[in-house]
Amino acid sequence: MVERFARTRLLVGDVGLERLKNATAVLFGLGGVGSYAAEAIARAGVGRIVLIDSDCVELSNLNRQLVALESTLGMPKVAVARARILDINPDVQVETHETFVTPENAPGFVDDPRAFYIDAIDNLPAKLALLRLFHETGVDAVSCMGAASKLAVSGIRVADISVTAHCRLARRIRQKLRKEGITQGIRCVYSEAPPVPGTNGEESLSKARGTISYVPGLVGLTAAGVIINDILAGNTKE
Repeated sequence: MVERFARTRLLVGDVGLERLKNATAVLFGLGGVGSYAAEAIARAGVGRIVLIDSDCVELSNLNRQLVALESTLGMPKVAVARARILDINPDVQVETHETFVTPENAPGFVDDPRAFYIDAIDNLPAKLALLRLFHETGVDAVSCMGAASKLAVSGIRVADISVTAHCRLARRIRQKLRKEGITQGIRCVYSEAPPVPGTNGEESLSKARGTISYVPGLVGLTAAGVIINDILAGNTKE
C-alpha cells in the first residue's frame, strides 16, 4: 500500500519525515498568506500545528484564501483550516485559538523555543509585538510582509528585515523597530515587485488594499518552504 507521504519520503528520507512529524509549527493569521502556509505545512507532514486567528470567513475572502468557500462563509477560519488539515492527515495534532493577537497576549503564543513560527497577521501593533518576541527569544521564525497592490509573480524574496527593498510595509515596520533599537535579526518574506500603477501602493495594515488570487499564496508558500527547510535541517532549538 502506498503511504500518505511516499513522495515526500523519496525526497527527504526517513530522517526528514521523522523530523517533520516531530515538529511544531505555529501560524499567526489564516488569510490569503497564512492559509496557504498552513496547508503547505500540513501537506509536508508536520505533526503538530497551532493555528491562531480571530476572523470568520467573509465573501471578500473568496478571491485569495484557501479557507474561503461558499460553504464556509461565516465560519471561523481556524475551524475551517483545522478541518482541511485533518482531511489531509488525520494524524496531525491541530490546536486552534480563535482569538485576536495583541501585544498583551502575544508572549503566551511564543513560548516554545523548539517550535517554528510563521507570522502572517495583518494588524500592525500585534505584528510588531510578534517581531519583537521573535527577536528577543531567538526562536526559528519568519514574518510575511505585504502582498497587496501587486500582480507580478517575480520578486518574492527571503531576507533579513534590514535589507528588504521595494516593500512599503517592510519599510514601515523597519522604521518602527528601529525606534526600539531593533535593526536586524528578523527574517522576512516580501515582494520586490512594484505596485500596479494607479493603485495605492501604501501597504497599510489598517486599510483594505487590492489583492489577486496568487500573490498572497506565493508569499505564504514561500514562508512555509522556509520553515520546512529549517525543520529538515534539524534546526530545533532547546
